[in-house]
Amino acid sequence: MLDLISSDYQAIWLSAKVATTATVVSLPFGFAAAYLIVFTRMRGKSVFDALVNLPLVLPPVVVGYLLLLALGERGWIGSLLAEFDIRIVFTWMAAVVASAVVGFPLLVRSIRIGLEAIDDRLIQASRTLGAPWYDTLFTIILPLSIRSIFAGASLMFARSLGEFGATIIVAGNIPGVTQTIPLAIYDYTNMPGGEAMALALCLVSIVLSYTVLLINEGLAHRFHRERRR
Repeated sequence: MLDLISSDYQAIWLSAKVATTATVVSLPFGFAAAYLIVFTRMRGKSVFDALVNLPLVLPPVVVGYLLLLALGERGWIGSLLAEFDIRIVFTWMAAVVASAVVGFPLLVRSIRIGLEAIDDRLIQASRTLGAPWYDTLFTIILPLSIRSIFAGASLMFARSLGEFGATIIVAGNIPGVTQTIPLAIYDYTNMPGGEAMALALCLVSIVLSYTVLLINEGLAHRFHRERRR
């Protein structure tokens, strides 16, 4: 049996809370970004696509430092929020922002695959019959891409559970406030005799991530089977 203490349960709860919030908040923006890439002819689409995927190739520490510059008291976003007495840095919401930014490209990529698989003739038929864009969106595009949306959400959730580099920079490592599972493991590895506790949290992280990935794979297989029909 895993020998966990109260701070470990707090870290597990906070990780799930951060990953869930980051995923839910990012979903509409991820779908909008994928929709723009697939279905529009906007100028600079390749630049926009590269910008969306940039956090995927940047070191997480770089992402975290850039977020710290933007959300800090002297940052252009942080200074605006300070006027409304809103503070993001070194709170759990900073961990949400870090997870959302790092996991966003995975969400967009999964949704984009689903959108690209939609038969263009269905969309053209909808437009020929005079359906407005929002009608086509809600009656054709969304129903046919729902599994790729769920797959992308599960993949982003799993990525958010393991986020470390950007989180520790912009949110810090405050037990009970911003300490997620990876940060708690980091603390245990630097603590004499903390190997057993670090291993216990590693096992929890593996179980959670593996479960989410199983869900993702199940959705992906169903999507591919339906695509072949």
